Amino acid sequence: MRIAVISRVFSKSGGGAENYSVALVQQLAALHEIHVFAQDSNHPVAGVDYHKIFCLSRRPRWLNQIVFAIASWWQTRSRFDVVHSHENTWHGQIQTIHVRPIRSNLFSGRGAALRFFQWLKVVLNPRLITYLLLEGARFGDSPERKVVATSENLRMECEQAYPARLGEVTVILPGTNLPQESISRSAARQQLGLPETGKLVLFVANDYERKGLDALLQAMKHLPMDTSLMVVGNPRYAPRYRQQAQRLGLGERTHFLGSLDNLAPAYWAADCLAHPTLEDSFAMVVLEAMAHRLPVVVSDAAHCGIARQLSDGVQALLLSDPTDSQRLADLIRSVMEQPELAANLRCHGFAFAEQHSWERAALQYEQLYSQVASKLTVSR
Repeated sequence: MRIAVISRVFSKSGGGAENYSVALVQQLAALHEIHVFAQDSNHPVAGVDYHKIFCLSRRPRWLNQIVFAIASWWQTRSRFDVVHSHENTWHGQIQTIHVRPIRSNLFSGRGAALRFFQWLKVVLNPRLITYLLLEGARFGDSPERKVVATSENLRMECEQAYPARLGEVTVILPGTNLPQESISRSAARQQLGLPETGKLVLFVANDYERKGLDALLQAMKHLPMDTSLMVVGNPRYAPRYRQQAQRLGLGERTHFLGSLDNLAPAYWAADCLAHPTLEDSFAMVVLEAMAHRLPVVVSDAAHCGIARQLSDGVQALLLSDPTDSQRLADLIRSVMEQPELAANLRCHGFAFAEQHSWERAALQYEQLYSQVASKLTVSR
């Protein structure tokens, strides 16, 4: 099939949604003609046709979103069997939802009076009007459209925000690629410029605050002095958190590495992944860590989508309150100080990762593509 993929930032270092779209294209490119439409891309997948989408200005973001939506619609309005959008746009027969709906953020769990004031806030805010209109069109009823959520948690939020879609949202979980080779912990640390001795906790995120770095830094105070923290992700907020680490006396024990196109060395270098996220639709980093046989401490299902698939103490250690730094420290310490527990987490976590491949996700999408393409053929 000839497939158009719409992703404003098509790069592995962009974040979870961007990683999802890149990994999926990697699987599909061998079998289909894939065209990627993006404003930013480092062309991470060979054999794919890349199309640059016009960008008037990065700021304000809501205005750029309108420009991107119009330009990508214009370039994909014909000549394709399927248009697959990972963005907040009104076009695309396949719409993959990666984050909590804006409607949920604004109105979920609020009484009538609060909802009135929220609507008033929307009416006076062009940014919110834009995002809500685009999102509403994205969830609009169409016989050819398929809406996909990347976790069960997200599916429930989508159907709550848009009841007309009740029972119609498909869940296709992210996958992972099992590493084909490994390097020693010592070699990985040397490659990343990290201390070769002592324990090392890994934290991976682009949004440091939402993914729980504040609590993790507090937890580090309760861990032995030979335990260090490696922070990987968008360096935009690094100066603030570097100062925070200094104030907590953790300056020499906290290492900010910025964005890495290849996370494998970070996984091999660490003793444990900590992901005390406040809100995460799935958390692909947890699945990737498991594929690298890394023990994981992660927020429970109330805060993190992947945790709904996990059993506490089996595939991972689950944290009920991601702001409880003492409990977080206790869980990390148990991984570091109990070799048998760590070995069990590695074993069961890897087994879980084996069951969630990108090949499996691609097959699920191909089924949706075929359904959409057949309906479009009939309508034409």
